[in-house]
Amino acid sequence: MNFSMALGVVENFLSDHWRDALEISLIWLALYQIWRRLRETQGIRILTGVAIGSVSFLLISELLHLPVLDWLLRNTAALGLFTLVVIFQPELRRVAANLGKNRLFSSAQENLETVELLSQLTFDLANRQLGALIAIERDVPLDSWAESGVELDCLLSVELVVSIFFQRTPLHDGGLILRQDRLLAGACIFPVTERTDLDRNLGLRHRAGLGLSEETDAIVIVVSEETGVISLCRSGEIERDFDPESFRTRLKELLATVENEDPA
Repeated sequence: MNFSMALGVVENFLSDHWRDALEISLIWLALYQIWRRLRETQGIRILTGVAIGSVSFLLISELLHLPVLDWLLRNTAALGLFTLVVIFQPELRRVAANLGKNRLFSSAQENLETVELLSQLTFDLANRQLGALIAIERDVPLDSWAESGVELDCLLSVELVVSIFFQRTPLHDGGLILRQDRLLAGACIFPVTERTDLDRNLGLRHRAGLGLSEETDAIVIVVSEETGVISLCRSGEIERDFDPESFRTRLKELLATVENEDPA
């Protein structure tokens, strides 16, 4: 078969099956977007386990010719799908609300400016020994946790954040959520980690910061009220004892990963 004949075969195949290719591409894109926004949550881990278990049982029933098991799996698939939708309704709702959301930073310049502001306000809080808990939203939306607090929807500023966490103010006892360069909500309740291997000196703020970082891809800044020590929580891990330069550098590195990931 010469080159022209091969090219003709390819053209005929594409003309006959381009709709199939488009359909597969759209389904893949939808599934990828859902996975991408749920990948850091507890829900995707459970869903992955359920999917692996279901596929394993289906393969076993096919290979060993187990008709009863095959019938049960196929006839309960619709019920199982409905159950998963009910169980993961909060995650799916956040994904739907977030489909049109832009990335955390729309440009490198905004990234740099926000890092500088965060660095300045974090050490201002530490120097005043004002306890603080600040969650920086990334791909996974934090709307459900924002709903537990007080809506702010205002531009990030050092003075405002220091005022929020000043002792005896109404919003100081809780978490602050940052979306892009805006404060989304204050006095938010974050999930507390259930880990038992943590330092006993880590208080509720640190455990809440770790808990949120375990369930989402957020970066959480924690300032200790007792010592002024600054910590960063990400993916269930905690980093501590920063000076201004090392904090600025590390925060810039963590936030830069948002821009370097696969495009939405």
